[in-house]
Amino acid sequence: MKSTKHFLSVVAFAAILIAASGSVSNDYYLRIAFMMCVYYLCGVGMNVLVGYAGQKSLGQAGLFAAGAYAVALLTIKTQIDPWLAFVLGGVVSGICGVMIALPSLRVKGPYLAMVTLAFGIVVEKLVTEWTDVFGGAQGLFGIRPLTWNEQPLSMNQWVWFGICLSALAHLLIRNIVSSRQGRAWLSIQADEIAASSVGVRVYRGKVTAFVVAAVTCGLAGAMVAQQNQYINSDFINFHLSIFILLLVLFGGVGSVYGPLVGAVSLTVIEASLSSWPSVQHFVYGALLLFALYVMPGGIMGVINQLFRKMNPVDENAAIGKEPQVQLNLASGGSSELLKVEAICKAYGGVKPAQSVSFTLKRGHVHALIGPNGAGKSTMINMLTGIVPPDSGNIKFVGKDVIGKPAHAICALGMGRTFQNLRLFGDLSVLDNVMLGRHTRMTNKFFASLLSLPSSMKQESAARERSRALLQLVGLSHLAHAPAGSLPYGLQRRVELARALATDPELLLLDEPAAGLNPQETAELGDLLVRISRMGLSILMVEHHMDLVMRVSDHVIVLDYGIKIAEGTPSQVQANPKVVEAYLGTEDAETMPV
Repeated sequence: MKSTKHFLSVVAFAAILIAASGSVSNDYYLRIAFMMCVYYLCGVGMNVLVGYAGQKSLGQAGLFAAGAYAVALLTIKTQIDPWLAFVLGGVVSGICGVMIALPSLRVKGPYLAMVTLAFGIVVEKLVTEWTDVFGGAQGLFGIRPLTWNEQPLSMNQWVWFGICLSALAHLLIRNIVSSRQGRAWLSIQADEIAASSVGVRVYRGKVTAFVVAAVTCGLAGAMVAQQNQYINSDFINFHLSIFILLLVLFGGVGSVYGPLVGAVSLTVIEASLSSWPSVQHFVYGALLLFALYVMPGGIMGVINQLFRKMNPVDENAAIGKEPQVQLNLASGGSSELLKVEAICKAYGGVKPAQSVSFTLKRGHVHALIGPNGAGKSTMINMLTGIVPPDSGNIKFVGKDVIGKPAHAICALGMGRTFQNLRLFGDLSVLDNVMLGRHTRMTNKFFASLLSLPSSMKQESAARERSRALLQLVGLSHLAHAPAGSLPYGLQRRVELARALATDPELLLLDEPAAGLNPQETAELGDLLVRISRMGLSILMVEHHMDLVMRVSDHVIVLDYGIKIAEGTPSQVQANPKVVEAYLGTEDAETMPV
């Protein structure tokens, strides 16, 4: 219902703008309106890259050039239809986006920005110096424009086309950022390791964000080239890349309306200061600093804060009656769920795993214990693909997982929590848990982009499943609260619910009671007992021996990377090697419980 209302609102708003622009005959004002549409297209894709995926790029001018020069060469050198050439301009830019992303994503932070900046500079030099192909400073003339009824579009029609294309881009981008893919981008920005642990393909997600930003920027470049029927290297410079980044930051990074606010504001400023280029550059620099330090959320960030203060959301409001959760467990199969054989790992002289072997059975609660530095967390990280072992073998549900990435191991049915919380703190509790459903959802990029019924059905099912899991851990009433705003003990439960949302056959808990008070630890124990009674297999790393002895069926003990004992809780508790590892040999008769 909300999506339908939004669609109708966008259509109505676009119709009003088209009607208003139709009454304008001054080409100067129409040109300003046209450039607002151009810059919006650049900004809406850049917002996906920066605001959602968290990837910094200073090479958008190069992608703008790719679209502009592609449509120029296609319409000048061939007899291809100008409309098809316009579309192909976006495709060429998308391919360039992939070419940037593949090498660029081997680096992060400022180094990523430097690599993309280098791409923009290379493209600028290429179109300037390779005069035989790109015309250099003289440029390319005779670019065939878009036509209607075999007549070139008038300035009014170009504005109408820009408004329609911008409205379409807004609707499509809103669809994708509100979907499975949008949540994946936000998780990548927040924590790549946590994202991969819930099944998000981090590298693919980054490349996809680069392609979205490239396509929209390329279409904007194609529009400029075909409207002017001329393009040269003056259109392509570092100033353009900074301008595109600025309009996203100033409008509101991460807001679907931010690019619109930024494009309108900065286009008006650009037109007002066009007679004073030096002042124009100074103003842009001042606005960039202002956006970064004074208003990091941009104009839309300020507006959203005011709106939240005026209309506070009741985070404790109930979200309705939820169905009882049913964990999806694999039926049948061998009782052997996980087999670890002679796993070794060394960091120089430190060896957290020395030829460790053990087997986990289905339907059992296993505990992995040992003193600090015994190698427990390292073992969990090796099982889930975060850390590669030096040697040995790991088989999960009969499949070798050595060398598989974390997202692939998650897809096989291994969910986990972390010793140090890795929640996506800025996202709601519900969105955190829905990210756990990522690998179990089948709606792909284009289904989400077009908001197809199959995609909407997947989203609805994931939402209901996530709410049911929140009910299981007692957090239904906090579904819409930011996960990072909750007390530490409740954040632990959110992370547990997120791990359960992956539909694991084996749930790995890395010190789930760390930082909890005695009451919270007891409540966690009750919850783990309930989960284990549903038949879910659990491997738990834990220092609270009372919790371990209460819920575990089988205990494995590590000491300095060596397995020194395993068996039932009572057997391990009475094992002399375990007593020695925990208490030393002097005055130690029993292991503490």
